Amino acid sequence: MTITTYNNPLLAGVIGNPISHSKSPKLHNYWLNKYGINGYYIPIAVHSNKLKPTIDSLVTLGFRGINVTMPHKSSVLTLADTITDRASIIGAANTLYFSTSGKVTADNTDGYGFLKNIYHHFKNWNPKAGDAVVFGAGGAAKAIVYALLAEGVPRVKILNRTKIKATLIADHFGNKVEVFDWYSYGEALDGAKTIVNTTSLGMVNQPQFQPNFETVSTNALVTDLVYNPLETEFLRMAKQSGCQTVDGLGMLLFQAELGFSNWFNLKPEINNELRSYMLNKND
Repeated sequence: MTITTYNNPLLAGVIGNPISHSKSPKLHNYWLNKYGINGYYIPIAVHSNKLKPTIDSLVTLGFRGINVTMPHKSSVLTLADTITDRASIIGAANTLYFSTSGKVTADNTDGYGFLKNIYHHFKNWNPKAGDAVVFGAGGAAKAIVYALLAEGVPRVKILNRTKIKATLIADHFGNKVEVFDWYSYGEALDGAKTIVNTTSLGMVNQPQFQPNFETVSTNALVTDLVYNPLETEFLRMAKQSGCQTVDGLGMLLFQAELGFSNWFNLKPEINNELRSYMLNKND
């Protein structure tokens, strides 16, 4: 394949279907503007039957890489020349890097962003202190389970309204993952040290998620991947029970850090100014 290279501008983007909901263009273009980088980050709606020709075209046009959102996170693995270990184990990629020779590397930065968000708020978090509970069994849940196990959590208890999906994740990762019925959260939460909501429950226009935290250790860490609203009812109840809480916005920001660094050769700063900007609907 012949690669077209340009001195300016640098190009990256995000593909998915639908794509209008993605916050990635707002985030990456903020960084490009802040650091004076002559570049653009472009959202591109791509149907599944156009996935391969679209990626081929972006490589040919000189894109540095792209983010990948639903429904293409698993499919892009079949189109990559190289797959990172974590993307291979998770079975999905959210970031692609394009080399100047046209090679495509698939990576998954969700777990990286998840862990870095926790440590950013609580540097003394000890994942080895006890079991973790994960609510949900979608694509994000798989990345979170992988990250927790890789960080040394002794056991992950997973609950999902459709139990078979949780069972598939448990089968994928082995005997350190245990499946509980959705309404057995009291038993699952008993003594848990790390608790994660990966479902859309609690998001704006979605039903609230209000499990009982009575059996949870008061020093447990509770985090929600939902960031709209920033403090969900799930986090509010956890805080009332004495738990440490971490909102989901940081994961969005930190998972983007690796892609931006690779594409634009600069590690972006993640600070309160950026958080405020991302939360401001008028920007």
